[in-house]
Amino acid sequence: MIGLTSEGTPLRSTAEVAEFARRCFEPGLPGAADRVGVELEFLVFDRAAPAAHVPLARVERALATLPGGDLTTLPGGSRVTFEPGGQIELSGPAAPLPDALARLAADVAAVRAALPAEGLVPAGVGLDPVRPARRQLRLPRYDAMAEFLGEPYGALMMCSTASVQINLDLGTRPAVRWERAHALGPVLLAAFANSPLSGGRPCGWMSGRQAVWHHLDRTRTRPVPAWSVPAWPGPADLAARPSGLAAGPAGDPADDWAEYLLDARLMLVREGDGHCRPVRDGSTFRDWLEGGGERRPTAEDLAYHATTVFPPVRPRGWLEIRYLDAQHPAAWPVCVAVTHALVTDDRAADAALAAVEPYRTGWEVAARCGLGDPRLRRAAEACFRAALEALPRLGAGPGLAGEVAAFADRHVAPGRSPAADLMDAAPGRSVPDWLNGEGRQ
Repeated sequence: MIGLTSEGTPLRSTAEVAEFARRCFEPGLPGAADRVGVELEFLVFDRAAPAAHVPLARVERALATLPGGDLTTLPGGSRVTFEPGGQIELSGPAAPLPDALARLAADVAAVRAALPAEGLVPAGVGLDPVRPARRQLRLPRYDAMAEFLGEPYGALMMCSTASVQINLDLGTRPAVRWERAHALGPVLLAAFANSPLSGGRPCGWMSGRQAVWHHLDRTRTRPVPAWSVPAWPGPADLAARPSGLAAGPAGDPADDWAEYLLDARLMLVREGDGHCRPVRDGSTFRDWLEGGGERRPTAEDLAYHATTVFPPVRPRGWLEIRYLDAQHPAAWPVCVAVTHALVTDDRAADAALAAVEPYRTGWEVAARCGLGDPRLRRAAEACFRAALEALPRLGAGPGLAGEVAAFADRHVAPGRSPAADLMDAAPGRSVPDWLNGEGRQ
């Protein structure tokens, strides 16, 4: 039974959920420059003792030396926060691609320069390679989240993972960008897979971070919508599919998002005393709306519920692309530039979608194999070519294009996701000495 205190007018029907979902897809202003916002997460290690957990107080002491000592006013305008396990998150301001990358790069450089004062280093990997999960932040939301998600994957997700989240404007055709962001997901996941180690040895996945998310509550982590084709379609499945881009149930993405929110299990409820209580009976938001509690949910309850679901792509008035592993502190701009180009540039998107079409639902294969799967490697090569052609149209200079080309030469052409470098650094399954380079570039 759900019983909590929340101000606001109670919701009357699923139609109000549908209206909320539609607002999440409201397009940007016609003619406005496409902006990109980036949120970078980094695990933090003691260089001299990488198997030891780093108390958050040490990280805060190091970052107190940043300009002004105020983490909300870094040189490029980024905001610094911390994830439950002490991971650093830098949230850069949204701007056109060149400006967004330059400003966030300045802030990454500032943080990298500040941490050595405490003997610390930021590591650009998607899953902690050596340390068990340990939570440091004890906030009501995190307490309830930990109880709901359980062990071991809930703790790993909260405390041991790190990502590159790319936030893109919806443009004037939100449904088109929504479709592109999903279709490109498996190939981009494979290209940037960067988390093959756990406990000091290979975990069996090139993206161990994605494996963690795969094992969480699927009502809140599966893609929107739940694609109707097999996880890795064969020739017969592809032949039976109608031509075109539709790989899943056709329809309005806002309707799909509304159904997703209704059918996701309630993770927690906020109580009047400021605490959060996990909901462990399996009830969904739809159950609550249809009378499964002491009161009806409000619009505020719905908005908060939407922050507790974590699909690979989430609409919030922009697109949150959430399926990419953290990257080396000097290599994340490649990840952002390629993703931004393929979603927002029409010519690049057409070429990329033609290449990824057979593999657009292959999330698990991409996470397990990365670019070691030759089909994903070939699709990634086409995607990088399309992105390189698009970058000048998006205002990117030759320096950024050179970084993308170098990444393609090092990783895409030979079919070696960044994870392969970390695997090479662990001969005989020993704990790798990857911190000396803070993860290879």
